[in-house]
Amino acid sequence: MEFFKIKKDIPFMRHALVFNVISFVTFAMAVFFLFSRGLHLSVEFTGGTVMEVSYSQPAEVEKIRKLVTELGFSDVQVQNFGTARDVMIRLPSQQGVSTAQQSERVMGALRTDSPNVVMKRTEFVGPQVGQELAQDGLKALGMVVLGIMIYLAFRFEWKYAVAAIIANLHDVIIILGFFAFFQWEFSLSVLAAVLAVLGYSVNESVVIFDRIRENFRRYRKLDTPQIIDNAITSTISRTIITHGSTQIMVLSMLLFGGPTLFYFALALTIGILFGIYSSVFVAAAIAMWLGIRREDLVKPGAKKDEDPNDPNSGATV
Repeated sequence: MEFFKIKKDIPFMRHALVFNVISFVTFAMAVFFLFSRGLHLSVEFTGGTVMEVSYSQPAEVEKIRKLVTELGFSDVQVQNFGTARDVMIRLPSQQGVSTAQQSERVMGALRTDSPNVVMKRTEFVGPQVGQELAQDGLKALGMVVLGIMIYLAFRFEWKYAVAAIIANLHDVIIILGFFAFFQWEFSLSVLAAVLAVLGYSVNESVVIFDRIRENFRRYRKLDTPQIIDNAITSTISRTIITHGSTQIMVLSMLLFGGPTLFYFALALTIGILFGIYSSVFVAAAIAMWLGIRREDLVKPGAKKDEDPNDPNSGATV
């Protein structure tokens, strides 16, 4: 399925140096903000108080969040769990204030608004638990990166694996840079979005690399930049359909999903937009500079050019 078909290849690789300079500057700024400002970690990572309360009628989550925020607590997480009458409240730790004191203040405010609220559970999530969650998150990220590199090295060739992983880590660091610069709350849901972007972005790289492999077999007289330009141009319609439909769904979560899904959807939005950019302009350009050749992917075959309109012509690896 195609919305449109571009007959003349767009010379993307002619401007590859400009695109990659922009990418490097953006990447360097993201790293700078990560080190200078750091991430604003949520309760899951820093530790704090977790409360579970129950109402006799469906709870108004937004009203509860407002009541707790008015007590002076920042970065409060309020969400339903189990049923519409059960609510989980996560409070960040405060210096000199115990878990019991925090829960008493919150319950006092909640009972003032609704006498039927009942405390079901309260506990302190210590920094040690937060540290373990952070370590597990980093391990998950490392395993995803390693798995992607192994997959691409087997499916294509090591130069493509290196190019794709650099481009995809570029997306991850930029997402983290945005969260560091604006001091948005970084929670486990945001970490899940980062991992999702990593897989989502590599899919676009694989599509372009597949077309490059096919073009090396199909167009023997074209040089490497022309092969890459044709591959990117011929997949533009597919890119618009795939990423456009995904972005519509993510934007609906961003606009209508409420505070619980807001930063998750925001991370996905940033990741999808930069994922398109990196897959098209970063991964392909790095692969070109690493010296990809027809011989890296295609087995020796006939020497004559193949007809690009022949349905039987294609890549063989």
